Amino acid sequence: MNNQKQQAVDANFSQQRVPMSARKSAVALSFVMLGLTFFSASMWTGGTLGTGLSYNDFFLAVLIGNLMLGIYTSALGYIGAETGLSTHLLARYSFGVKGSWLPSLLFGGTQVGWFGVGVAMFAIPVNKATGLDTNMLILVSGALMTITVYFGIAGLTALSAVAVPAILSLGSYSVWLAVSDSGGLEAMKSIVPETPLGFSTAIALVVGSFISAGSLTADFVRFGRSAKTAVVIAMTAFFIGNSLMFIFGAAGAAAVGEADISDVMVAQGLIIPAVIVLGLNIWTTNDNALYASGLGFSNITGWSSRALSMVNGAIGTLTALWLYNNFVGWLTFLSAAIPPVGAIIIVDYFTRKHRYASFPRDDFKTINWAAMISVVAGLICGHMLPGIVPLNAVMGAGVCYLIVNPIFNSTSNKASSVT
Repeated sequence: MNNQKQQAVDANFSQQRVPMSARKSAVALSFVMLGLTFFSASMWTGGTLGTGLSYNDFFLAVLIGNLMLGIYTSALGYIGAETGLSTHLLARYSFGVKGSWLPSLLFGGTQVGWFGVGVAMFAIPVNKATGLDTNMLILVSGALMTITVYFGIAGLTALSAVAVPAILSLGSYSVWLAVSDSGGLEAMKSIVPETPLGFSTAIALVVGSFISAGSLTADFVRFGRSAKTAVVIAMTAFFIGNSLMFIFGAAGAAAVGEADISDVMVAQGLIIPAVIVLGLNIWTTNDNALYASGLGFSNITGWSSRALSMVNGAIGTLTALWLYNNFVGWLTFLSAAIPPVGAIIIVDYFTRKHRYASFPRDDFKTINWAAMISVVAGLICGHMLPGIVPLNAVMGAGVCYLIVNPIFNSTSNKASSVT
């Protein structure tokens, strides 16, 4: 009875664990997670890689980058399903109650940004196909996408069940056309990039394309009935699903020389079906983004995550064109700014797992400065060390937290071990 009352008040469980009675099947969550990763922005990034890398380097960069994403998100997915807690509630253990506002603000803000990019990526191809005003299309599509997030995880599941098969069909057809128009697979292998892209930069773009949403994996798979199943779902969505999106975008881009997926589809004569199918595809990802952003700002304010998601949708809609025009710069920022937070949550859980048995806890700190310092350390490592930016950021933050947290919290650690 108590669970039913709580669920009626907050169906998103933004301030509590997801009870077992509200958990979803593996099939349902697979559709949700694939709907999240089947995003046209990933195809756009794939197009950038397809025009900047050789055939072999492209596949190597995509597989390495998405394997990193898969491992990272699987760890977060395991934690989410095991505890039933959102990313933001999990952050209270490592960052403190008010300290968790930092990741909530960072995650929530980036998801509003992804929403705006998605709205623009829907409106611009429609403008090319119909001549309708881009600003009007942004306002209308943004409003519709915002309204549907009101229905929460059930709405995400239903929408994804339609969009996932649709984007698979369109993407496969686009790849087939690209290969045929370029003279076959051997001809595509021989294409030389006009503007070569560095390999480490390519991997950073792959990881950065979904590191923000990937860091919020727990928000969705916390509805899973099994932690092990959550790992499989996350790995499938990010390693396999996201890789497919890169391949779809790169094949068309390599054939027509354009990185923007809307330009590729215009060249292929697919703009009308693309408007319909990509609209569904973007819609699912945007609803996931708004859903997650509402959870983040709810952690800060204590207000309804559903209402906050609606407000965030309005903000993302109004800033959509600016976000779209600065997309690659946005990815570069994400590749260094987001991973340290997820790394700290993972390290804290697996080193102090016993604390997660109860929520909330009386010994939650207000701010855990060890976590704050570790985020800064991760950012510095990401920017200053040679190699792959997101990987450096994750390793730097994780190692720093392992060293610094026991020093800052030696007293509380001793107390908890006694109890």
